[in-house]
Amino acid sequence: MEITAAQALVRCLEKENIEIIFGIPGAAIAPVYDALYNSKIKHVLVRHEQGAVHAADGYARATGRVGVCMATSGPGATNLVTGIANAYMDSVPMVVITGQVNTERVGTDAFQEVDTTGITIPITKHNFLLKDPAQLGETVKKAFYIASTGRPGPVLIDLPGDVTSSKIKFKYPENVKLRGYKPTYRGHPNMIKEAARLIDKAQRPVIYAGGGILNSSACGELKQLAETIDAPVTNTFMGLSSFPGDHPLYLGMLGLHGTRYANMAITECDLLIALGARFDDRVTGRISAFAPGARIIHIDIDPAEIGKNVKVNLPIVGDVKQILQALLTQVKKTERPEWHRRILELKDNYPMRYSREGGLKPQFIIERLYAETDGDSLVVTDVGQHQMWVAQYYRFKNPRMLISSGGLGTMGFGLPAAVGAQLGIPGQQVILITGDGSFQMTIQELSTVKEQKLPIKIFILNNQKLGMVRQFQQVYYEGRYMAVDFLFHPDFELLARAYGIDGFTIRSEEDAVSMLPGILESPGPALVNCLVYPGENVSPMVPAGRGIDEAIEFAEGENTL
Repeated sequence: MEITAAQALVRCLEKENIEIIFGIPGAAIAPVYDALYNSKIKHVLVRHEQGAVHAADGYARATGRVGVCMATSGPGATNLVTGIANAYMDSVPMVVITGQVNTERVGTDAFQEVDTTGITIPITKHNFLLKDPAQLGETVKKAFYIASTGRPGPVLIDLPGDVTSSKIKFKYPENVKLRGYKPTYRGHPNMIKEAARLIDKAQRPVIYAGGGILNSSACGELKQLAETIDAPVTNTFMGLSSFPGDHPLYLGMLGLHGTRYANMAITECDLLIALGARFDDRVTGRISAFAPGARIIHIDIDPAEIGKNVKVNLPIVGDVKQILQALLTQVKKTERPEWHRRILELKDNYPMRYSREGGLKPQFIIERLYAETDGDSLVVTDVGQHQMWVAQYYRFKNPRMLISSGGLGTMGFGLPAAVGAQLGIPGQQVILITGDGSFQMTIQELSTVKEQKLPIKIFILNNQKLGMVRQFQQVYYEGRYMAVDFLFHPDFELLARAYGIDGFTIRSEEDAVSMLPGILESPGPALVNCLVYPGENVSPMVPAGRGIDEAIEFAEGENTL
């Protein structure tokens, strides 16, 4: 019996155990939506295609599964581009399905036609323009395989309308083989043996753990390695929550806005063990000053990342979980009391701190949220100062408890990502911490929150500014502030109520202490407008061109250099 290719696509998705698709329909993708009519797959109608792709992203990060989103041709597809690039930069497994004009009209500048595959080549792991409906099953299987294996990433399938309307015999392969695509999972035994030798020989090792730990589900192995070799652990921003934030070996985040003691430990270490990290510029600062006296072991599943930014002494290509499991059988149980005395000295000399004078501080809100939730909530952030304060002051105890935009730094990511995360893990409390700038970029997804009955708690750290840009202008442009002040804001509390969501305003520490418990315990969604001190800066900060041991701090209460 023949069925339409659109119906076959839905069956393929069911075979992949897809539970949720995020999207907005349109003419070019209408055959697929018609096929979804009788499917058990839940479709979540977002309010903008960017919301669909960010929601699929949040779903994937929260669950560890492949996220799926869908849009029509032309503007539907182009509205996905930012979110696809975001997922690509952060190695998020995703399959993106787009409609396209009929095959005979491709290349004719037809209504709502764009070269979707051409546009997305640089920001996808792979993409397909499907012209032969008979190849649909094989194409979908390849897409999910590529998205979820090796270094994860987004894969796009572009579907012309006449292709999805064509009749075919349904066939979905059990397995797929791609010539030239064979990710390496097992590290070279000799390299692992040499890594164990270097670790046993080191006196001042530091483990530098990135987002690859979470992608590989290697958090248990990371903790075991740190405790076995008695080495402190620092995280990249993308690696946060991969190591318990309350563990005595934990140094916090390193880099541009990292803790000064993490940055100093990197500077003084004699062995740096990089796990699933890519030596991003926000981490390294001036490369010549990054871990200058250390030998470097770099373990990563993507061979293109090894040696790309920083020269390493021992490269090991493979899955970090499998490599750590092998490494743990070879390293010796070690204690390093002198190194830990130095680490404690660094923590005493360079503590994380902020002044509580001058008004309600955003750091205080984050500390109170941590205290009220005991660190058990899944935290989603947007991008900006609030994101860095979360990284600095919220101690993540369990894996996959932070979802944020790292590599691309996408304002507007937070709200739709929180939607995807909450739908992916319905029983988990989800908190969105956002800024007044980021929040307004995808504010329409409050409709999705209400429609889907999602109990997300939204906290806007409202400083009435584009705070991170303002801080940048203060440091590098002598305080010549341009286009960073919001001269008008809606009343966010009333706006929430217009969407049928409970709205609150917090103006002081006393408000925060008295109101937060009730807000967090309420059964439905809530939006909380936190009116924070507008001049607060993220401190410490490594200025451009300096080594990470040259961080500056802003004067307490003044926020000037």
